[in-house]
Amino acid sequence: MGLMARPSNLDLLQGTLDLLVLKTLTWGPAHGYTVASWIQRLTDDVLQVGEGSLYPALHRLEERGLVESEWRRSENNRKAKFYQLTAAGRAQLRAESQTWTRFASAIGKVLQATEQPA
Repeated sequence: MGLMARPSNLDLLQGTLDLLVLKTLTWGPAHGYTVASWIQRLTDDVLQVGEGSLYPALHRLEERGLVESEWRRSENNRKAKFYQLTAAGRAQLRAESQTWTRFASAIGKVLQATEQPA
């Protein structure tokens, strides 16, 4: 299963998931389960990231040099791969955040319009 939005179970675009993952990693290194949990909690359980989408996104971001990883012990003493942002990842997050904010604002204007444009 992918990144899911309830109640309509809409798949979000791959780029959107990448942006959310980059944002969660601004709080520090984390393993995949933590990233998925943060996204779910921050969206009040509206967005749920399945392993089948999360790990390909993390690997894609690593291949692009936006995150790096290392094996560490998790809080329950299990070996887990921890991901963290690189400088390039921070720059990408800033650029994509600005684009997303403009896009969301434009959509909001259309959805809140009460009359036909002149």
